[in-house]
Amino acid sequence: MAACGVGRLTCLSLCAQRNARFQRPAFRPLSSPGTVAAAFRREELPSGSAETGSEDRSPKKRFTEVQKERREQAQRTVLIHCPNKISEKKFLKYLSQHGPINNHFFYESFGLYAVVEFCQKESIHSLKNGTHTPSMVTEAAIPFRSRFFNLKLKNPSNQTSEQPCIQSSNQLPPSSKKLFELLCNAESIDDQLNTLLKEFQLTEENTRLRYLTCSLIEDIAAAYFPDCTVRAFGSSVNTFGKLGCDLDMFLDLDEIGKLSTHKNIGNFLVEFQVKNVPSERIATQKILSVIGECLDHFGPSCVGVQKILNARCPLVRFSHQASGFQCDLTTNNRIALKSSELLYIYGALDSRVRALVFSVRCWARAHSLTTSIPGAWITNFSLTMMVIFFLQQRSPPILPTLDSLKTLADAEDKCIIEGNNCTFIRDLNKIKPSENTETLELLLKEFFEYFGNFAFNKNSINIRQGREQNKPDSSPLHIQNPFETSLNISKNVSQSQLQKFVDLARESAWILQEEDKDRPSPSSSNQPWGLAALLLSSVTNSKSLAKKKNKRPASERIRSLLDSIKSNSTENATTANGKRTISTHT
Repeated sequence: MAACGVGRLTCLSLCAQRNARFQRPAFRPLSSPGTVAAAFRREELPSGSAETGSEDRSPKKRFTEVQKERREQAQRTVLIHCPNKISEKKFLKYLSQHGPINNHFFYESFGLYAVVEFCQKESIHSLKNGTHTPSMVTEAAIPFRSRFFNLKLKNPSNQTSEQPCIQSSNQLPPSSKKLFELLCNAESIDDQLNTLLKEFQLTEENTRLRYLTCSLIEDIAAAYFPDCTVRAFGSSVNTFGKLGCDLDMFLDLDEIGKLSTHKNIGNFLVEFQVKNVPSERIATQKILSVIGECLDHFGPSCVGVQKILNARCPLVRFSHQASGFQCDLTTNNRIALKSSELLYIYGALDSRVRALVFSVRCWARAHSLTTSIPGAWITNFSLTMMVIFFLQQRSPPILPTLDSLKTLADAEDKCIIEGNNCTFIRDLNKIKPSENTETLELLLKEFFEYFGNFAFNKNSINIRQGREQNKPDSSPLHIQNPFETSLNISKNVSQSQLQKFVDLARESAWILQEEDKDRPSPSSSNQPWGLAALLLSSVTNSKSLAKKKNKRPASERIRSLLDSIKSNSTENATTANGKRTISTHT
């Protein structure tokens, strides 16, 4: 490692890799002219391009509109495993005989893959009709006709000599060293937060691959349930997902067999003959059991299938080897999709929301406050709710409460799911932008100060009303589920983990406060400052050192730090050449 602190950043680029069985894909965007993806492209924006309080006033698409466009896009798309050395020009010319190509790109994940979007679905039927099932010598092939193809060269020696192999650029999160350099070379803390967002957010190509993976799984499920839909939810679609995050999806069966009103005439009503089971949960378990078997036995590239049917929310977990995604499949999880839509709206209302959420999440991961292993830790979803709640507290508020979004809702927005009122306005263009112009630097510092002094022992967090409320139970951390209001989304968090969060929040606020007294210059960019300093291990190391020296509780030590800030009695620690160092000792 380049420095001791950089080692602390190592986990950032790996935080969503729950197990290391499969490498993540490296994307090389090679979009053809006329692509419809231009409206979705975010990764081309320059770092820090979003000015605080200056939002895009152009009409914004509804969540459902984006979902529909992405799904239709995926249905016109195929996934092709290609030879490592291939002529891109000949490859596209060959596929174009089946129809015009709208967009394509290459990526690497255990080989070279191409994602190709045709202009019409009919082109895929033409390609399938010209494709044969491979013949095996020692094994037998299962003849499943999916949209996942394998391309081979008839005369490899003749074709590979004509063109150099396609080079795929790496679109994974930056390395620890690279991220450290980017943050230290930023112009301001605002620029640091926007830089981190740009480097970690899902790219256009990664988003396309996620929807395509859902569409390929839908093809398998449709063998049993025609007209079903496999929908992505969570971080893959709510704009808060980072490169490497898992792909959560659910099998939507609600539209199957719904009565078509224009055909409901005459004296008779025809129903499907079906099997009956004692409960909805048992039905879900049986459906997922069958789908899990199909993925395991027939699904190309689906490996490591686990049927976790006795969980509170039954699911099938598997790895999609070609895309590199770890996938969780549930059924009829419509409340989760509604939560994704709510986060999509909050993320689109103000550019500062996503930048702050990404940075807080990375900070939490850097200090092991969050982890991919289930347990007593705070989750990314809980942290996101805390950021939203904090932004609702600003004056004027940066984000509206869920109740105010409900007040703005029209009749078409009304939504009741399993008895839970999930109504809120869905048209972003009808929500008045915030007049708050606070900088990201101020918001980051005050986020840590706010929750470093929050009365967790008696108050709960509630984004529906946007105000502190008395806790309804004795859980250390209580964050009300925005739709299933009787549930606490942070019920798993232990008192020790909450105290660790509070201690680190207080100390991070102190570090940022100290930096106001000694702002670094561009010439000293090798010195960790701002967000980079918060991600380093100095906080953890100093806490263990203080414990060895004086055995004082961390909370007591940090309170003394905050007291020193208030009294302005703490002197700035500097090196011999005048450069700034960060000290967390009293």
